[in-house]
Amino acid sequence: MIFVVGIMLQPTQSLASTFVALRHNVSGADPSQENPMGVQYLYTAGWKDACAVFFYTLICIIMHAILQEYVLDKISKKLHLSKFKLSRFNESGQLVVFYAMSFLWGLDLIVREQYVGNLQRMWEGYPDHPMIFLHKMFFIIQLAYYAHMLPELYFQKVKKDEQKPKIQHAVVGLLIIGTAYFLGFQRIALVLLTLHYFCECVAHAFQLVDIVDKEGKFAKLRLVHSGLFILTRFATMVLSALTLFYSIDNISQSTRILMLSMVFGLQGYLFYDFISNFLRSKRENSSEESAKLTVSANKTEKPKKQKKKESDLPEADQNSAQSSPKAAGNNVRKTKVK
Repeated sequence: MIFVVGIMLQPTQSLASTFVALRHNVSGADPSQENPMGVQYLYTAGWKDACAVFFYTLICIIMHAILQEYVLDKISKKLHLSKFKLSRFNESGQLVVFYAMSFLWGLDLIVREQYVGNLQRMWEGYPDHPMIFLHKMFFIIQLAYYAHMLPELYFQKVKKDEQKPKIQHAVVGLLIIGTAYFLGFQRIALVLLTLHYFCECVAHAFQLVDIVDKEGKFAKLRLVHSGLFILTRFATMVLSALTLFYSIDNISQSTRILMLSMVFGLQGYLFYDFISNFLRSKRENSSEESAKLTVSANKTEKPKKQKKKESDLPEADQNSAQSSPKAAGNNVRKTKVK
């Protein structure tokens, strides 16, 4: 509200608009004026983008709270989930919305920029290729979303033992996207992020299904995610190597190595995390099955042992053991009659 009021007041309008509107316009047209001729506004990256990232971080916090209170909380109350599953449900619910929105937005930009049939568009004109408004806003929102994850740890009162992976997720996202954005790799970053978000959207959607599916009817969906995950990582490494190592000529060796190491390092970590989760879930499933077999075996062994003990006795004792409760009851009744 402070920034919105600042835009309405003449003395603070220029300062407040730095936080709300996009800066570093290189098209020669003023976005604040009318545009009757349909001029395309073009932008580059710059230091004033940090102000926009700060403002839209506040917007992401507000949208996070609205989605949590009016959608996820109402659904989780009907499901009656445990604390562990409730935490996973809220996290996946938030991320699946962000990933779906980012994937559709990125796919629209890829179609607009005509990258599908013309891959060389991803690297031609580097590093001076400007961005259209939606392209620049896409990266501002990406940086703002990962930045908002840090204060959300306080707002959601996340436990200390659960904070480490969330902090790593936020910092790695800010570092990689920010480096690609400010070094001029916005086009290849857009394509790689769109691929990544599609895979992550499917993964968290399947996780939501797994949380709701108590009988395990949709357990085979994990195979679909596994195949999609491997294909996405492979495509990401091929595209990044093709663009950064072979296609862009006017780039320093240190910058090339930096970007490739960040991309390949992230893919390696995602592979390691994927394999670790797969092995852990396999161990958990095997332990659950063995526990069920042990319980059923104990139930069947107990009557067998009783029968074996009775069979070891002489025939007269077996008859007395089988009829002892009835005999005892008859004796009691006889004594009462006497």
